[in-house]
Amino acid sequence: MTDYEAVVYDLDGTLVRLAVDWGTVEREVGERLREAGLDPGAYDMWEMLDAAEDAGIGASVHDLIADHERAGAADSERLPGADELASLDVPAAVCSLNAEDACRSALDRHGLLDSFRVVAGRDTTPARKPDPRALTWVLDELGVAPADALFVGDSPSDEVTAQRAGVAFQWA
Repeated sequence: MTDYEAVVYDLDGTLVRLAVDWGTVEREVGERLREAGLDPGAYDMWEMLDAAEDAGIGASVHDLIADHERAGAADSERLPGADELASLDVPAAVCSLNAEDACRSALDRHGLLDSFRVVAGRDTTPARKPDPRALTWVLDELGVAPADALFVGDSPSDEVTAQRAGVAFQWA
């Protein structure tokens, strides 16, 4: 990691594991979509949020998901990837699909919040991963060029985000 000017981390599954029952979240979001006349079976979890936004109920669905994430942050588990933060000699940041306040809460719970110059959730950046604007927004806040940064994540979506943004990627 010493070859980079900054390291950006995904949150859930990389630094901590939020105690969220995503099946329940998906069912509840699906109920909101059905109430809006949409078929939730046509979408994956994050596409459901897109569909909710298109149907004019995005804020309500975001709040529903964020409520689960905040509760899950309170009972989150610290993952081994968080231990490498102490050895970093470059700025660190978070770029997550979770709500920013849930990210901050989970990081604070585990004494990690002060390790990050930027903490960005889906409600902070101009787009959600895998759109590269999520990651490039974080890098702009750090003042670091994409070619000089590393993104650490745990999902194919994280890897695609890094590739689209021109950022090196490492699996957590």
